[in-house]
Amino acid sequence: MTLASREAPYGSWKSPITADMIATQTLSLGEVAVDGDDVYWLEVRPSERGRHALVRRSVDGTLTDVLPPVGEGRVAYSSHSLVYGHGGGSFAVSEGLVIFVNHASTGMHVDQRLYRVNPGRTPVPLTADTGGKHRFGDLVMDRTRNRVVCVREDWRNLKDGQPRASLVAVDLDGQKQTVLAEGRDFYSSPTLSPNGRRMAWLAWDYPCMPWDGCELWVADVDELGALHHPRLVAGGTTESIFQPEWSPQGELYFVSDRNNWWNLYRLQGRSVVPVLERKAEFGAAQWQLGMSTYAFISPRHVVCAFNEQGQWKLGRLDVVLGQFAELATRFTDVSQVRGGFATAYFVGGGPEQPASVVRLDMESGKPQVLKASTRMPEELVPYLSRCEPLHFPTTELGEAHAWYYPPTHPDHAAPAGEKPPLLIMSHGGPTASASTKLDWTIQYFTSRGFAVVDVNYRGSTGYGREYRLSLYGNWGVMDVDDCANAALRLVQEGKVDARRLVARGGGTGGYTTLSLLAFRDILRCGTSASAVANLETLVEHVEKFEAHYMDQVLGPQPESRQLLQDRSPCLHLDNIKRSPVLFIQARLDGQTSQRETEEMMRKLRANGVPTAMLPVDGEPYGPRITTDTKKALEAELAFYSQVMSLRLAEPLEPVALEPTLPEGPRR
Repeated sequence: MTLASREAPYGSWKSPITADMIATQTLSLGEVAVDGDDVYWLEVRPSERGRHALVRRSVDGTLTDVLPPVGEGRVAYSSHSLVYGHGGGSFAVSEGLVIFVNHASTGMHVDQRLYRVNPGRTPVPLTADTGGKHRFGDLVMDRTRNRVVCVREDWRNLKDGQPRASLVAVDLDGQKQTVLAEGRDFYSSPTLSPNGRRMAWLAWDYPCMPWDGCELWVADVDELGALHHPRLVAGGTTESIFQPEWSPQGELYFVSDRNNWWNLYRLQGRSVVPVLERKAEFGAAQWQLGMSTYAFISPRHVVCAFNEQGQWKLGRLDVVLGQFAELATRFTDVSQVRGGFATAYFVGGGPEQPASVVRLDMESGKPQVLKASTRMPEELVPYLSRCEPLHFPTTELGEAHAWYYPPTHPDHAAPAGEKPPLLIMSHGGPTASASTKLDWTIQYFTSRGFAVVDVNYRGSTGYGREYRLSLYGNWGVMDVDDCANAALRLVQEGKVDARRLVARGGGTGGYTTLSLLAFRDILRCGTSASAVANLETLVEHVEKFEAHYMDQVLGPQPESRQLLQDRSPCLHLDNIKRSPVLFIQARLDGQTSQRETEEMMRKLRANGVPTAMLPVDGEPYGPRITTDTKKALEAELAFYSQVMSLRLAEPLEPVALEPTLPEGPRR
């Protein structure tokens, strides 16, 4: 404690990082594209009710919204694909011409048609209005043939109750659609060689997810655009391929995990040869289309993002000499890597850097932030908690990983001997990973005197194929074990208070949170944001992409149906004896209905467990609307203060818990 610090209990510190600041200033950034000297990206704007705005930055630094916020009939244009339920690759650009997937609501349905838009013009639809029954994604321009190639999901022609996927070409001058490849359950990543004479793509079938196994195909393309002589060049059910990419000379590169790590390979004749081998991940779980972790910046140089021990880095690779060098940057979370001449573009963030669209000059090594997701005032830097890696033993003689954030405040310190409450965070997916970029929600709590642990439980990406697939058959067990053991390790090290362990999570991360409450007796309370609570309901309502994911993470269905019941926390609520629960329920959630949440609350209350529900209007797992974000954060903090008798520095409206909590002394 410094001389200027004031003694105050953990959880009571006054912070300038407010819910209002987070709600009003934070954008989501994604999907980057480069067109000559111009760069484009998407902004998800809470202030516009989550609209996906497409922004162009010209060479002179001018920023322009490509899509008008309002079109005919007061309909907003929003570039967002719904293919496979997660979308991605929602726009493509070439010589100023933009093709995008429109997500605006047109009354009874969302649009999902392809549109073309020239600079300064009104968007014009390229495809017919099918009532949202045709979805498009992973767009790539084929200017030689005046068309766009993409993945199409057809909801008018169902197969076993699921939409059909295909690769199609859509003419830019009309509504003609030509099927290029079909018959597989999934397609992704169409990419044309520089001369347009060859095309590569990925395909896979149930029950595989793309990070389990997928196939890389190559075909010749004739002058009219038809594919000939398709051939399988890599991949299978036990090898995951990621991001096929053509070099400027027309050589095919791709990422494969055939050696346990997603490393870079090249197709040489009919042989696959390694380009760079390292115990690091140069790819990622393909939850969305259009993902990119590397790009050519010259005929022989590639800029690569790679994940080493859960943290992203950047590197430069000479593909001729095989020389690789790490690049020193402040970015520890990198995605959407695109290349220009001797220039890289990406979305990057770091412990003190909010997610930003970045231009990196490869000659000088100097990054330039083109757009930050939020303002980073200098006066807030002393309040930021820096994450620390945590590696700890867990069940089955395994080791798991996490990022630990200690309570941090320049003007406060806790009384001697007091230990902070710990907030346990579990990411969704479950095949995803905890990020080390600046997360204002984490800082909201750490600057008030909470410790936070963000767990990369077994099943997370960033630690190799073996670690990623170890969760298979063990979801609801290993992830729960690892979150519990991360907290207990911090208790053992004397860093947190064993009596004040709390958990939060949304979606499948919320499933882990509810499972911690139901199957481990260590939590003081928990917050569930539109969490998966009933695995049987999840199986019934899941999108096509994840229709057989339960076959992997639990076991083949319906043979393993008993496991669905055994591991569904909503069926074991009687195990929760003393831990209050706050439910944040999105009205748009299609997996956990408000009625199901209310039924869980009724059962818990009957057992004397205090619960409360906060309905929000936004999307599940993370409110995208300004008022929702503010309301949810403040309700969560108020909830923890009520349960743990914390004396907050700011007045917040109490959460209406029922039954009410017994009065306790305020800390």
